[in-house]
Amino acid sequence: MPDISILVPAYNEIGTIAEILDLIGTALPGVRKEIIVVDDGSKDGTRDWLSGKYATTSEEDLAGGQGSPVSTISDECTIRVIFHSGNKGKGGAIRTAMRAATGAVLIIQDADLEYDPGDWNEMYRLIARKKVADVVYGSRFHGKSHRSLYFHHYLANRLISVIFNVLCNQTLTDIETCYKMFTREVLDSLNITANDFGMEVQISCQIALARKWRVYETAIHYYGRTYQEGKKINWKDGLKALWYLGRYRVNPGN
Repeated sequence: MPDISILVPAYNEIGTIAEILDLIGTALPGVRKEIIVVDDGSKDGTRDWLSGKYATTSEEDLAGGQGSPVSTISDECTIRVIFHSGNKGKGGAIRTAMRAATGAVLIIQDADLEYDPGDWNEMYRLIARKKVADVVYGSRFHGKSHRSLYFHHYLANRLISVIFNVLCNQTLTDIETCYKMFTREVLDSLNITANDFGMEVQISCQIALARKWRVYETAIHYYGRTYQEGKKINWKDGLKALWYLGRYRVNPGN
């Protein structure tokens, strides 16, 4: 069993996929890592690049119990690549990666370069070494370097987190962050059904409303992208998140 599984949803990331996988492979030295990449129907060459470099499998074969072939990156890092036949959304890709993961600890990592795997050190220490946390969120609003971008994105993120905290009696500053690290016991308690970015809200609601997990938050760097650089989330996703807050507070789904 690897020490940590890195869940990487990828959709049209040909410009960054090679570099992010290199960064993941060298993160957390001395820790056995398993990378699970789920290509969510890319059309820009990401899929061809992955299939030319690593062994791959389809979501259908995985669901049929055939498992997924493993490629070795280094003595302490392996990778498995799974293809969706079409685009399902980030939540759908994460759900597939969750089913394939075998690590004792898991973390979600976007395939762009907005987040730095070097920030995993403190998150992993709290869970696997200090053993005081079951879940660790990486907050973009805790003071580390972050790119100044759109005010309306900042406002929406803070509003979503405030409403979540009121509804779920928490004190998190950034529930929409990509970086959520958690133990396998937490994973086993989750039942994620959202296929889109609503997955972020659903995971957070299921964790908070369980009332039994030790949740921490740490500062992370954030190298955000503009829409011209490939940013995908938009104002519609923000409105959906507000609706999901109400829906998953009443019925989180697990």
